Amino acid sequence: MTDTSTQASAVLSRVPWKLPVASRAEGIYIDLQDGRRLIDAVGGAAVACLGNGHPAVKQAIKDQVDSLSYVYNVQLSNEPAEELARFLIDESKGAFSLCGFVCGGSEAMEAAIKLALQYWFEKKQPQRKNFIARHLSFHGNTVATLSLAFHTARRAPYEAILDHDNFFHVSPAYYKRFGKEGESEEEYVQRLARELEDKILELGPETVAGFAAETVVGATTGAVPAPKGYFKAMREVCDKYGVLFILDEVMSGMGRMGTLHAWESFGDNTPPDIQAVAKGLGGGYAIIGAVLMSKKVADGIRDEGGFWKHGHTYQAQPIACAASLAVQRVIKEHRLLENCRAQGEYLYSSLTGRLMAPNSITAPVTFDIRGGG
Repeated sequence: MTDTSTQASAVLSRVPWKLPVASRAEGIYIDLQDGRRLIDAVGGAAVACLGNGHPAVKQAIKDQVDSLSYVYNVQLSNEPAEELARFLIDESKGAFSLCGFVCGGSEAMEAAIKLALQYWFEKKQPQRKNFIARHLSFHGNTVATLSLAFHTARRAPYEAILDHDNFFHVSPAYYKRFGKEGESEEEYVQRLARELEDKILELGPETVAGFAAETVVGATTGAVPAPKGYFKAMREVCDKYGVLFILDEVMSGMGRMGTLHAWESFGDNTPPDIQAVAKGLGGGYAIIGAVLMSKKVADGIRDEGGFWKHGHTYQAQPIACAASLAVQRVIKEHRLLENCRAQGEYLYSSLTGRLMAPNSITAPVTFDIRGGG
């Protein structure tokens, strides 16, 4: 392969500096073109949950290339897509009834927005077109998902064309930063629930399509799990006014919290009406995301329009689905979720003991240690 390390890159980069070029990888190790070796401790963008080169996943991709590489999912379904969808539904323990495949996290959230609007269109309530999300949130890099979220730096170049008429925002769920002096965590959650309810009433309950939140906030505030009881309280407000409860688990889902779905790790059994997943679904072996929907939403689509009015060329691509199915089977068969929980508890206790112990030199400047899985 040609050595490009000294050449000017023809790739329009996402950063203002020249990136090192990776040449091969195995497990957690990435070898660069200049001979250096890295440890990929973060899995890229929180993606490579099995590392590179897992033999079972490589074999699944090879086998799928040999049998069927592409069909258009408007014309034909394919076996890996059917099997992967069935796996995700069966493993959800009744939380979800249907699955739609997309090509990544941003599209998953874009599709979640469109699915919510379609649901209300099919239910003869097209006036439900407003969405409520949170400040300090990130839901993707399309125009609609930038409008839904509130990541100031990412929104800035496109502010002129963002939708300010149908997307609204309430406070982030970050007790350590935004709890008032003397306010308990429970009181803080109730304050946020009242804020969401007030926003719904301000807009008119009959106009609100959905409330969207990251189960664990990733790109804006850095692995911030919600306060205890938060999602249960938000769900109750949504249910009170018929608003769809939408969770963005693109980063935090598919095992990263030590449970298949991040909301399961909070212990209050609060599944959403619509959920977006990606990253850990394919583990970097496939360009894929998915939208999972509850029986309520699935029935609303099937009983009326009967089909999903969202589509792109590479949805449910057979190789991507085969790779993702192999990734999920490895996670299940090797009990990696259990290991994730165990290692997460070990890391948390170790960090707490070393960084926040009264005699530690870091204790006065360590604000918070947080995480899961």
